[in-house]
Amino acid sequence: MKLEKQCRESRVVRTSRIFPNDVNNHNTLFGGRLMSDIDQIASISAARHSRADCVTASMDSVDFLHPIRPSDSVCFESYVTWTGKSSMEIFVKVIAEDLASGDCKVAATSLLTFVALDENKKPLAVPRVIPETEEEKYLHETAPQRAEIRKMRKQQSKDLATVLTNNYPWHEPAPVRVNA
Repeated sequence: MKLEKQCRESRVVRTSRIFPNDVNNHNTLFGGRLMSDIDQIASISAARHSRADCVTASMDSVDFLHPIRPSDSVCFESYVTWTGKSSMEIFVKVIAEDLASGDCKVAATSLLTFVALDENKKPLAVPRVIPETEEEKYLHETAPQRAEIRKMRKQQSKDLATVLTNNYPWHEPAPVRVNA
C-alpha cells in the first residue's frame, strides 16, 4: 500500500440529467435524491483512496446553495481531502449546468467521513493525502478544525442517545385522562 496519495487519485466525476421522477413539488431536485447521489460518489472516492471496503461514518454537511431544475444537468465531483488513521474526509461539489444557456453554478457542497475496513470489518489504516490545487489545499488545511467539530458533535449525539427511549411510540403507555 502507498503511504501517500494525491487528492486527484481519488477524484470521481459523474454527470447526469434531471428527470421528472427526480423532482419534488417545487419542480427542483429532491434533497434526499441529491444526498443519496452524494453518498454514492463519495463512497467511490473513499474506496479509490483506501482500496478497501468503506462505510459512511458521517455526513457532516450538505449545503443546498441553489435549486437544481429539470432543465439542468448535475455534475458531482468528489475526492479525499484529509485522512486520519482509518478515516477519510471526502468533499463533494455539485455543479448545476443550465443545458439551454450553458450557465454553471455550484448548487451544493458536502463533507462526509468514511472509514476503511479490513476483511474482518475492523478499521484499516489509509494513506495520507497530498493536496495539489488551491481548492484541495484549502480543504486540507481546514480539515483538522472540522475533525474537532465532528468529534464534539459525535459526543453530543452519544450523550443525547443516553436520554432517548428506544420504545416504539405505539408501545408507550396511554396518557391518563382526568375528567374535569
